[in-house]
Amino acid sequence: LGADGPLGTGDYCVVLTDLLGAGWSTSPSNAAPGQEAAGFPQVSLLDNVRAQKALLDRLYGDDWQLALVTGWSMGGMQALFWAMAYPERMRAILPFCCTARCWPHNRVFLDGLKAALCADAAWQGGRYATPPERGLRAFGRVYAGWAYSQAFFRRELWRGLGFQSLDGLLDYWERDHLEQDANDLLCVLHSWQSADPARSFGVASLAEALGRIQARAILMPGSSDLYFTVADAGHEASLIPGAELRVLESDWGHCAGGPGREPRAMAQVFAAMRALLGRQ
Repeated sequence: LGADGPLGTGDYCVVLTDLLGAGWSTSPSNAAPGQEAAGFPQVSLLDNVRAQKALLDRLYGDDWQLALVTGWSMGGMQALFWAMAYPERMRAILPFCCTARCWPHNRVFLDGLKAALCADAAWQGGRYATPPERGLRAFGRVYAGWAYSQAFFRRELWRGLGFQSLDGLLDYWERDHLEQDANDLLCVLHSWQSADPARSFGVASLAEALGRIQARAILMPGSSDLYFTVADAGHEASLIPGAELRVLESDWGHCAGGPGREPRAMAQVFAAMRALLGRQ
């Protein structure tokens, strides 16, 4: 939220939800017997949004409207799905570093991550007795090359994160993914990779799905994001009535939008939030 951010003022009730399958909400790593591990059902972004809507209905009844739905990465994808699924339930959306659809190059990137993880002999089709540590390490190391931009590495911006060497950064990504559950990771990747608004809403085209959006919208792709590209986000913005494309300028790649990671990038996100909230 940020103490100096527009959502940290105390003027708003902020509702945060965790992604199904990511380890905190119901996930392969904590599901009931019979649905755990590789037996966990596949979950879509629309499933997540419907669950979030049910939560709000349970908490606030039928008479509520959201001032803003926002998020980074898959959180931003869900903001877009929210606006398509329940267009009357929010006044504005700010999805950043994301697209509504998982475009082909993005899908290829995710297939590479899955292949790195599942190549570990310990994977055992998700029914492993011990975690596939080699696969988890490979997943993290492969992802590190996509999470940032070429300029991030060329300018050695990783030093600002406290690392003394590039290997130190890569070792961190390996350790971080060793702490995650392999089935959880693949569950999340499925939700991401299967994002297809036209199919989710049973309509003929992406344009028809995005055309359902009524909320004021600022789409904010990262200028150096390698897989949620400005071109793809710009195409989607052109299909949303009245939407603004506002590029997040940063050399931090996809991680530019990570909350609290890059102050100059977050200042741009907060400015967009204020612009949307200030019009209400």
